[in-house]
Amino acid sequence: MSTIPDGPRPATRHDGVDETAESAEYLARRRLRSGSAGWVLLAGLGVSYVVSGDYAGWNNGLAHGGFGGLAIAAVVIAAMYLAMVLGMAELSSALPAAGGGYTFARTALGPWGGFATGTAILIEYSIAPAAIATFIGGYVESLGLFGIHDGWWVYLAVYALFIGIHLTGAGEALKAMFVITAIALVGLVVFAVAAVGRFDPGRLTDMAPTTDAGASAWLPHGWFGIWAAVPFAIWFFLAIEGVPLAAEEARQPERNVPRGIIVAMAVLIVTGTTVFLLATGALGAHALSTSSNPLVEALGDGGTAKLVNYIGLAGLVASFFSIMYAYSRQTFALSRAGYLPKSLSVTNSRKAPTLALIVPGVIGFALSLTGEGAKLLNMAVFGAALSYVLMMISHIVLRRREPRMRRPYRTPGGVFTTGFALVVAAIAVVATFLVDPVAALLTVLAFAAFMAYFALYSRHHLVANSPDEEFAALAAAEEELE
Repeated sequence: MSTIPDGPRPATRHDGVDETAESAEYLARRRLRSGSAGWVLLAGLGVSYVVSGDYAGWNNGLAHGGFGGLAIAAVVIAAMYLAMVLGMAELSSALPAAGGGYTFARTALGPWGGFATGTAILIEYSIAPAAIATFIGGYVESLGLFGIHDGWWVYLAVYALFIGIHLTGAGEALKAMFVITAIALVGLVVFAVAAVGRFDPGRLTDMAPTTDAGASAWLPHGWFGIWAAVPFAIWFFLAIEGVPLAAEEARQPERNVPRGIIVAMAVLIVTGTTVFLLATGALGAHALSTSSNPLVEALGDGGTAKLVNYIGLAGLVASFFSIMYAYSRQTFALSRAGYLPKSLSVTNSRKAPTLALIVPGVIGFALSLTGEGAKLLNMAVFGAALSYVLMMISHIVLRRREPRMRRPYRTPGGVFTTGFALVVAAIAVVATFLVDPVAALLTVLAFAAFMAYFALYSRHHLVANSPDEEFAALAAAEEELE
């Protein structure tokens, strides 16, 4: 990060935007604590983002595709996420900044592409906790905890509690997150051990075939059911792409961020495969397709089911907690560079971005009051899939345009790997309209509002010496020299 005299430098024109170099004091007030996490905590962060998806949500895909349709969709989506993670591992090693996917796209696609990507990610991470909060409320009410029978108290409590923990600093928050995630993984192990004895292969295909084209016991909703199941398959891995957002707070980010995200992906492939097969085989695809608590119902009545039910709450809390971290860092990075109001990126004495935690949290709490957990989830999936398309384009563009860029980690297969992820992500964007066109349309409207704000205001107030803008300027200079 450059050190410059106090006082802004004159504005410069670049790609249709105005950029001004802010003072050293401006950047000093917007600094995160470096060295807070090694690869183990980063891997834990990646698992934490996603682990709630193993406990609930994915099973509703059985209603759209049956076991075979969801299985095929899950294999394709897992391959897409693996390819995407390998591409992001390279990008995060070359461009380690708190902006994550926004930083990558800003360097490859310019200010418009960077903000579009950052907006899609921010929509995903701001809305997903609201959906998870409704699920937490449902769990608390069903378990009869604290005598609560009105979910909004739960929503308020989890937002207030976890924003408070995050404000204590990244290191403390990541360690607390790691412990909660470990508990959630123990719950999955307990479930797997108990479910093996109840597994019956015949239950996997117990849904009656429809009259749709290609329908069978394996594909009860035909070929079309595979496509319709895609958004639910995404729930097995949604938000793992947030690991690079911790780059500025990691030790040796060029080495530890790629390692952390790849290890997390490996763990999630194992957990996702385990719960999908065992839960469906234990309860049956038909009954599981409408379950709000699939792992518990798959185990029936008894002490083990009750234990998994309580631990499932830890899984939801882990994802809620970690995605809150992600939205704050994305908001912080966009604000520090001037794409969002600059006050959002000011950090406190513990180097945590105060308003970047609070403002999206207030918005998320308001959304959670709708109680529309499923619709909010589909909105988050749409934003995620759109960001995947833009991030994979960024990898391909930088490989072609900046072949000499320093890349401590290189994606196996190069642009062919990320090209595959790009195609599948584009299909996923379309598939979200099949499941919930209203949710997709609402997300598009939110996205358009952000882009209008950029077009009318923030593109004239960008910060030239923010890390993300400096990465882009350096890449542009190297391209001109070549």
